[in-house]
Amino acid sequence: MKSPVYFASLRAFSDNESTTAKVRRLFDAAGFAGLAGPGDKTAIKLHFGEMGNDGFISPVYVRQVVEKVKACGALPFLTDTNTLYMGSRSNAVDHIGTAILHGFDYAVAGAPVIIADGLTGKNTRKVAIHQKHFDEVTIAGDIAAADSLIVLSHFKGHIVSGFGGAIKNLAMGCAPPEGKRAQHNARPFTIHEKCTGCASCMKVCPKDAIAIKEEKSVIDRERCIGCFECMHACPEHAIDIDWETEIPQFMERMVEYAYGAVKGKEEKVGYMNFLIRITPDCDCFPFSDAPMVPDIGILASKDPVAIDAASFNLVNQQQGFTDSLLSGHHHKGEDKFTGVHAQTDGFRQVKYAEEMGMGSGSYELIKI
Repeated sequence: MKSPVYFASLRAFSDNESTTAKVRRLFDAAGFAGLAGPGDKTAIKLHFGEMGNDGFISPVYVRQVVEKVKACGALPFLTDTNTLYMGSRSNAVDHIGTAILHGFDYAVAGAPVIIADGLTGKNTRKVAIHQKHFDEVTIAGDIAAADSLIVLSHFKGHIVSGFGGAIKNLAMGCAPPEGKRAQHNARPFTIHEKCTGCASCMKVCPKDAIAIKEEKSVIDRERCIGCFECMHACPEHAIDIDWETEIPQFMERMVEYAYGAVKGKEEKVGYMNFLIRITPDCDCFPFSDAPMVPDIGILASKDPVAIDAASFNLVNQQQGFTDSLLSGHHHKGEDKFTGVHAQTDGFRQVKYAEEMGMGSGSYELIKI
């Protein structure tokens, strides 16, 4: 059975067609008003963006969702979790400060910011899921405690998972550092013939797991937590991972965490994907690269699998920008995500989530 996915393009011809108006209309069309009841503590899960990044969803758009949730009589709060790597969001104090500097303060967004796993990532809850890789997963305490959940995702590329959408926002985004570490089973290694010993990788490692020995990078796999920051930082592309054996497991572990993030409130969760400024990499980067394709629009659905499948297909239907990180697959219909990260298989998220019963990869795109 096909799941409905509601779509609003960014074309506008009057004030009734503004992007903010379309966010409100999507909320209504997708039936989100039935998700949050009077008195519900409703988590609005989003990514506030790493300091220096500007690809995150505009707080002006988020405000529209906040007001809609308030109209249901619920109590909305904006939320995310602390990061595994060391950056501007690795503890709640820095994280809230970054959110405010990016415009997610009460005056603009209309709701308080609560970092769901607490000051240092220790506010957690174990959730039993009994799946292939995990019997239980560790979810941020205040997301697990929320009565309902609206997941707002900036759809973009990712160096390991291919793309980041609703599923990844649930999986990594709703997990504290302990849960993020559990998902990151893969461990990078150095390709010595490419390494120049520049120490870029060593400088960004949050666990001091990298040393320079005999002018080459050496990664201590016992201390490594698999955050992949070294891969991002290496200018020579001299750090790699086992794509054939470790990454398929990483993708499945990630999906199982997404499953756990909504366990117990599956009928109280709505999803919006923003296909705007579709960058090659995650908003965890302290910068935003040029987009790969033109802006497309916004999608809404109660099915996280369908909305990610629709988003993936809509991106690939676009003509890719030559003045971007895309090294190939510029033509309409070609996979833009492997055009920037050749060894990724982002659609594996969709297929495994469908196998687990999280939703349907088949969808009906309904334009509003």
